[in-house]
Amino acid sequence: MSTSAHGLRDEPIVLGPLLRMVTTSTASVWVQTARGGVVTVRAGERRWSAPTFRVLEFHYALVVCDGLEPGTSVEYEVLLDDERVWPQPDSDLPPPRLSTLDPDRPLRLAFGSCRTSVPHDAAGNASNGVDALRAYALDALTKDRDEWPTMIAFLGDQVYADETSDAMREFIDQRRGLDEPPGEELKDYTEYAHLYRLAWSDPVNRWLLASVPSVMIFDDHDVRDDWNTSRDWHREMNELPWWHDRIVGALSSYWVYQHCGNLSPDDLAADQIWQLIAGHDPAAGECDVTEVVMSLAERVDKDPTVYRWSYTVDLAPNRLVMIDSRAARDLDPDNRRMLDADEMRWLQTQLTGDVENLFLGTSLPFLLLPGIHDLEALNEAMSQGAWGRAAAWLGERVRRAVDLEHWAAFQDSFHEVYDAVVEVATGRRGTPPRTITFLSGDVHNSFVASLPEDALGSGASRVLQAVCSPIRNPLPRFIRAGHTLAARRLAAPMHFIVKRTKKVTEPEHRWKILGPWFDNNLATVIVQPDGLELRWESGVIDDEQTQTPRLELVSRVMVTTEGDDEISENVGSPEAGLESSGR
Repeated sequence: MSTSAHGLRDEPIVLGPLLRMVTTSTASVWVQTARGGVVTVRAGERRWSAPTFRVLEFHYALVVCDGLEPGTSVEYEVLLDDERVWPQPDSDLPPPRLSTLDPDRPLRLAFGSCRTSVPHDAAGNASNGVDALRAYALDALTKDRDEWPTMIAFLGDQVYADETSDAMREFIDQRRGLDEPPGEELKDYTEYAHLYRLAWSDPVNRWLLASVPSVMIFDDHDVRDDWNTSRDWHREMNELPWWHDRIVGALSSYWVYQHCGNLSPDDLAADQIWQLIAGHDPAAGECDVTEVVMSLAERVDKDPTVYRWSYTVDLAPNRLVMIDSRAARDLDPDNRRMLDADEMRWLQTQLTGDVENLFLGTSLPFLLLPGIHDLEALNEAMSQGAWGRAAAWLGERVRRAVDLEHWAAFQDSFHEVYDAVVEVATGRRGTPPRTITFLSGDVHNSFVASLPEDALGSGASRVLQAVCSPIRNPLPRFIRAGHTLAARRLAAPMHFIVKRTKKVTEPEHRWKILGPWFDNNLATVIVQPDGLELRWESGVIDDEQTQTPRLELVSRVMVTTEGDDEISENVGSPEAGLESSGR
């Protein structure tokens, strides 16, 4: 194979294969190919095929492998027009595996967010830390398949369109020059295609993503920092001459590279874009969906109700609901909501019991460190005019300047979801799950928040927030220390103000915190008979010559349905303040 000018191999499969949505009887395999054709997934004597579709000059396929047995795990290979093109003939990695869900196997759900794409060499590890995903993949190579995660949930910032690497800037410079707006940031679909290639081409990560199912949801840096913070932000960005191509490239590439693989066969059958792809006659040539996906992106930016990015993953006897907390916002300054009315109605239908454990994936943490939660709630009241127009003007600028835009900064939405979760936990929406856990990222630190064990009464679900951020993009040490200090010192004064003002509705129950810690991590939640085990693991370099990481435990938290939660092991960043903080 030849190598491109940007250090990437020229090969029939440009990117992938990625094992995406799986059920008990189906598994979807996504690939990007160098040319159009028919992509076949072959496992033993079984074959499943799909013609490629095209966006601009790029070719893709999503092959749905059906008729499988629950708990299937078999090696597979990929063919393009009946020529075997994966695994690569010179690869020393094991063949990828095609897997389906096994309802009898305890769920192991890995999750995390915020991963930059820089080389895995000494310079890259010095600037961005060790890639926790790569360390996780290398560790998986040494373990039995039963110890692999059932699925990985990537919770945002899978790519950084506004903080580009040297390799990405080199591509931009050669293509259009760095002096042309938006400079070092991405401009359009073609540049997103290259960014995804940089993000997912490392051989070991590629093997992991080909063998372990994954689901994804975006956050702001997949598009741009502070995406949809406010109506003013949205208006100002749309006035920039380069923004149209950026938002269209961001959302159309997101559908192709991330979202279509999130969809089950039933969801694909109902998807407006997939219907065109599936219904296309291959005899008429390759299906070109360029105009369709770009038109959708343009319309979604103007009206989020035209398409739903949220979705549900059936992990029976458990359920994972992945929530769009970016594109689905209602930015009306007089009625600002994290989820617009249509999206909230959908979410309410997903918030039900009758499952063993309910997981809610949202890129932005629902339960923040208490002092920061109160600060964001107070800032929202200020921005909405609770203390007059002058204070509202100041509050809005503070909101944007320091990123006060989590669920706490959308109080109506926060309380609507909080109340619904309490109803699920107390059995008013079916048999209560054992646990209800928000899985999040974004904040570049990791922690566990939980309602007190007896807060909702006997027999109620445990309600938790687990945060894993970043996978690879750590905060500088002085910011880590400042963040922890601010979070603790904010807790008492912010709560004092909230308790004494009528401008903010205080949650009925306050939550306790374990953490935070700041390492590059990938977390795993493991369902146990008496609760959940939560593990955060990071990559550590022992050999400076090879820069090959080993996986090291950062924190292990046991959350039980009865009794106190505990950190049984923790070797996290020393400046993180690892003991419990605030209630």
